[in-house]
Amino acid sequence: MILINENFLKLQDNYLFSTIAKKVEKYSQENKNNKIIKLGIGDVTRPVVPVVIEAINKATKEIGTKTGFKGYGPEQGYSFLRKAIIENDYKSRNIILKENEIFVSDGAKCDCGNILDIFSEKNTVAITNPVYPVYLDTNIMCGRKIIYLPLTEKNNFIPEFPKEKVDIIYLCFPNNPTGTVLNKKELEKWVQYAKENKAIILYDAAYEAFITEENIPHSIYEIEGAKEVAIEFKSYSKTAGFTGLRCAYIVVPNELMGYTKKGEKISINKLWNRRTCTKFNGVSYIIQRAAEATYSEEGKKQIKENIKYYQKNAKIIKEGLEEIGFVTYGGKNSPYIWLKVPNKMTSWEFFDEMLEKTNIVGTPGSGFGKCGEGYFRLTAFGTIEDSIEAIKRIKKI
Repeated sequence: MILINENFLKLQDNYLFSTIAKKVEKYSQENKNNKIIKLGIGDVTRPVVPVVIEAINKATKEIGTKTGFKGYGPEQGYSFLRKAIIENDYKSRNIILKENEIFVSDGAKCDCGNILDIFSEKNTVAITNPVYPVYLDTNIMCGRKIIYLPLTEKNNFIPEFPKEKVDIIYLCFPNNPTGTVLNKKELEKWVQYAKENKAIILYDAAYEAFITEENIPHSIYEIEGAKEVAIEFKSYSKTAGFTGLRCAYIVVPNELMGYTKKGEKISINKLWNRRTCTKFNGVSYIIQRAAEATYSEEGKKQIKENIKYYQKNAKIIKEGLEEIGFVTYGGKNSPYIWLKVPNKMTSWEFFDEMLEKTNIVGTPGSGFGKCGEGYFRLTAFGTIEDSIEAIKRIKKI
């Protein structure tokens, strides 16, 4: 008899976005003449920038030659990309990292789940609520005890310290789904908390490129002492349009330590490196050259234009909603607008009404957790035209 991991039975039957896709598909089949505007998932719409395409084409031709062919690359990532990451994403912010602390991967979503391999299932995990479903589901799969940190209007969407001891803390800022941020002072408190409680922070900074205000950290390592308690996740998906190319990276500082049952200190970096070498063969050479190109002067310029495009969308959506009385959060340092559902409707009732009356797809807040009930998420990753049209449609009803 083959036994299964029964923790999987504790999961919801469907992943949130799969449920939404099925609802939209059913509606589309029944209403084929209606144009649906999709502002639900965080999938980008702007094409990959020319500089990146040039790098892909060049690398493709290169591996088609005898001298340029590449077989298995280093599991941790090619040196040329790791050095570019250090120089552009960290050194420019006065953060000093070593090459062996950078691990190139095929996506931050994968990293957020895979990192759990190196931690005991007996660890207690703190997760914000509402939350990006991957943090929650991957820990349910492992059978870990989970403590929720509510993000609500009452606490200004700033998580409060858990009342009981936790070992692993997930923080995502700018936040998905609320679009809210932590300033430097608030993040300093969490670093100090982790130090005092010998906890580790898993810090998802996937949306840092959308930060516009000063005093909002782009990296947790801007906080003194964070290298001792934090792992950081970064992605090229939302910044450079790599949602289909798949490339990200994870930072695991050498200072970061875990403990055995006997209390012996063990390097987290070495554990992650061992896991990486065992379970991962690395991101393709072509894609890593593409990621490297994002750091060229022209690459930075072209990608900045894409970011500005999405920021304009966010402004259109946020201001348009507020003009007709919606209470909104996010949208300023984030591509996500978190709006309060009107008339005491549930978030799924609002989803259905938006789909049926305006043909607009968003994401019900309750899909992100209990504290998301009564809210709705729209993304700025559509087109300018769709963002303008969406607001026009909403204003009509």
